[in-house]
Amino acid sequence: MSLHVFDVLQERGFIAQVTDEKDVRRLLDEEKITFYVGFDSTATSLHAGSLVPIMAMMHLQRAGNRPIAIVGGGTTMVGDPSGRDEMRQLLTEEAIRANGKAIHAQLNRYLHFDEEKALALDNADWLLPLGYVQFLREIGVHFSVNRMLAAEAYKQRLEKGLSFIEFNYQLLQAYDYLFLYKEYGCKLQMGGDDQWGNILAGVDLIRRVSGAKVKAMTFPLLTTASGAKMGKSATGAVWLDGERLSPYDFFQYWINCDDRDVPRFLKMFTFLPKNEIDRLAALQGSKIREAKRILAFEATKVTHGESAAQKAMETAEAAFGDGGTLEAMPVTQIPAKRLASGVSPLDLFTEVGLTSSRGEAKRLVKQGGMYVNDKRVESIEARLDEKDLAENGILLRAGKKKYHRIVVT
Repeated sequence: MSLHVFDVLQERGFIAQVTDEKDVRRLLDEEKITFYVGFDSTATSLHAGSLVPIMAMMHLQRAGNRPIAIVGGGTTMVGDPSGRDEMRQLLTEEAIRANGKAIHAQLNRYLHFDEEKALALDNADWLLPLGYVQFLREIGVHFSVNRMLAAEAYKQRLEKGLSFIEFNYQLLQAYDYLFLYKEYGCKLQMGGDDQWGNILAGVDLIRRVSGAKVKAMTFPLLTTASGAKMGKSATGAVWLDGERLSPYDFFQYWINCDDRDVPRFLKMFTFLPKNEIDRLAALQGSKIREAKRILAFEATKVTHGESAAQKAMETAEAAFGDGGTLEAMPVTQIPAKRLASGVSPLDLFTEVGLTSSRGEAKRLVKQGGMYVNDKRVESIEARLDEKDLAENGILLRAGKKKYHRIVVT
């Protein structure tokens, strides 16, 4: 007997808080509802942390519910104070619109707007035309300043300073929910657990204005076993955009995760059945490498497609001496004349992003972690020339797991 979709989300660790578990379960499994999740338009790409709501949306969509993916073209102009120590940098309207279009194009790979399986909306379309005084009279009248200041997001910021523009954010997000309820029959809003207060404000606004009872659900704010924020790595954000982070590097993020995170990541970031997840989660010692390889393949397949996942896996196997191809590994081209005159590995490692600076590259050499064609670089004075050029170019490696290939033209 298959699980209800609410049970699937609960079993896989997606649910932090919910307004009415019994009623939400009934809505999702019997009525089939329209629900929404909002995404900030602060960058041209989402990162791996955004896969938590995306995967939850995909589970609900597969069960017959309709997702609405909102990009915050309007709310991003104000800035969400939740989880922030200081005010966000305000972007131009043009940049926010461009970011929103890029994010919707990215989300289309998961939710298939072009197949009419989900709706892609930008809240700038209804927030920007609002008249300020009219909005205060119709919406602001339903909000208590005392209750807003009691919200955790505002309480934390009051100590360091909360701008008036940010103070309006909760009203705008609540209005989003009211608008979507009226226009699309949306009955459930989901978001990160830091959004609980904002989402409940929308639930309350709809009750006050329309007398309807809508629902809220939040996801846990994930950190890795080492305490790092989900979607961040030592070298920066783990972008979902293949142009900003190659499918190979995306694959490597998952295969290099902490052993302790593997069971949880298999549940949340793959669609593998429970019995297979249980089998992989039980692997110990060196056998956990199999679980990581499958996690990396499945997570990469969801974001970049099966072909890219297969190439990334083969590239990783080639890099680690298990056969395969180097085709998907990040590549940088340099002219033959530059190699002929000799080039410092310190420069190359810094240029391709394996180290952040020449100083870090020097430290890498001294620590014994810099490799060229799997041979350790012993001196910071070392130079590379034509004799270092192999059939597949020059293979650079930082530590055990970070690779980059140099191709000479």
